[in-house]
Amino acid sequence: MIRVGNASGFYGDRLSAMRELLTGGDLDVLTGDYLAELTMLILGRQRMKDPNGGYAKTFLRQLEDCLGLAKERGVKIVSNAGGLNPAGLADAIRELAGRLGVDVSVAHVEGDDLLPRAGALTANAYLGAWGIAECLSSGADIVVTGRVTDASLVVGPAAAHFGWARDDFDALAGATVAGHVIECGTQATGGNFAFFTEIADLGHAGFPIAEISADGSSVITKHAGTGGAVTVETITAQLLYEIQGVDYLGPDVTTKFDSITLSADGPDRVRISGVTGGPPPESVKVCVNTLDGFRNSATFVLCGLDIEAKAELARRQLEGAIGSDGLTWTLARTDHADSDTEEAASALLHAIVKTPDPARAKAFSRATVELALASYPGFTLTAPPSDGTPVGVYRPEYVSAAEVSHVAVVAGERRDVKWTPGAPVPSRSVDWADPGTDFGPTRRVPLGDVVGARSGDKGGDANLGLWVRRPEAYDWLVRTLTVDGLRALLPETAELEITRHLLPNLSAVNFIVHGLLGQGVAAATRFDPQAKALGEWVRSRHVDVPEVFL
Repeated sequence: MIRVGNASGFYGDRLSAMRELLTGGDLDVLTGDYLAELTMLILGRQRMKDPNGGYAKTFLRQLEDCLGLAKERGVKIVSNAGGLNPAGLADAIRELAGRLGVDVSVAHVEGDDLLPRAGALTANAYLGAWGIAECLSSGADIVVTGRVTDASLVVGPAAAHFGWARDDFDALAGATVAGHVIECGTQATGGNFAFFTEIADLGHAGFPIAEISADGSSVITKHAGTGGAVTVETITAQLLYEIQGVDYLGPDVTTKFDSITLSADGPDRVRISGVTGGPPPESVKVCVNTLDGFRNSATFVLCGLDIEAKAELARRQLEGAIGSDGLTWTLARTDHADSDTEEAASALLHAIVKTPDPARAKAFSRATVELALASYPGFTLTAPPSDGTPVGVYRPEYVSAAEVSHVAVVAGERRDVKWTPGAPVPSRSVDWADPGTDFGPTRRVPLGDVVGARSGDKGGDANLGLWVRRPEAYDWLVRTLTVDGLRALLPETAELEITRHLLPNLSAVNFIVHGLLGQGVAAATRFDPQAKALGEWVRSRHVDVPEVFL
């Protein structure tokens, strides 16, 4: 068994997590996931200002506190904090280690950066696990990478530890599932969990650990005495997070999510078994970020009476000052009639401008402020507008593996890492036949009384995973939450393409709402730009639920 704990789910996660994992119990490998599509854009802008930057600097702060501790305990560290400059981060770690007097071997993985690329700020291929495995097998104590798949941070150490071959697809798939579960940190231990009120201690959730066996099966757990919880449902929620269908495509293996079996394995322990896999796809995914103009925003507070008329006046005035092109308006009716507090009597009018002209983005602020004494009664803003910020747009591209280098740099030696030969991955779905069961009398209640959800973003698409708490309710879920059924619950999706995937092994359905997020989080004008609360919205909608499930 190899015990892998993840101390970061995003760039900005809890700084103390690395120390907590190192001191809380046994551990073989500590990972840190710092990269997301938006993070690559942020690092790209950082690199524009400083060519020596482009990596997650908080990772260095954590190492300054914990490097000696990790060395003392014999814990390897693997992280994608290298971002756009893994070689630069590796050098910075060596300098830090020398200053601290800690003797460690630092290696890095590169080759993902595909710049220059027409119009792109960043362009990074998703590398796999074998470069990491090469570094660890060669004795590295710390491995930093650029853009690898999130699960590769776990698959690489497991492959090195067990000596897996490239075609040990079932084992690789099992480790991929474990990596997918722990990649987002405390989302596997109760964070962002639909039924959070049932978790006794969520004040300071512990970070997740995957105990991986030689066959790729694993147990997900956390250190004893830490907050949060590891249950079949918290793991189900994370498995459904930001996936695209029953086949989870990666550069090393295609993982069949409909083969996953979850079972309780004791307090705060969930076993993952039965996972099967096959060859990876023939192409390699590339994360491309471009700059597309500028944006600015302001939120008007509308209090008391005549809310709609006040919103219309503000809109007419601002559009008269700078024009309507590129302006998006959203009126959030948070106001309550006859309220006993001023805040509860107020609605919020959000205005966002997107424009190719930085001067117009700045003029938006001026025009908004100039309305202060000339608009609706009670005019106020939640915050003064800024000068505007650049807009980033994410898009996925796909290239052949032959166009992407995968290089492990160990002790100054560059070692080319071969790609696993890919194969066509046919579009696949899970069949379901309605058994025609009569579930008896129903009661109109919130969907969330019987269904959990986890949602998120994939570029401009929103991912929505839903599961029933009782397996016997699965046929009702599939019958009720069709594509049309979802559109009825979420009117904002009425004109959008939606695909549905069934995962009966998880008592779950997964939806992809194409285009809901426009050009992606950095360019989105939507209230919830990463669709993080989409699942909670659908759970709040009222449906007719069979009383037998309540």
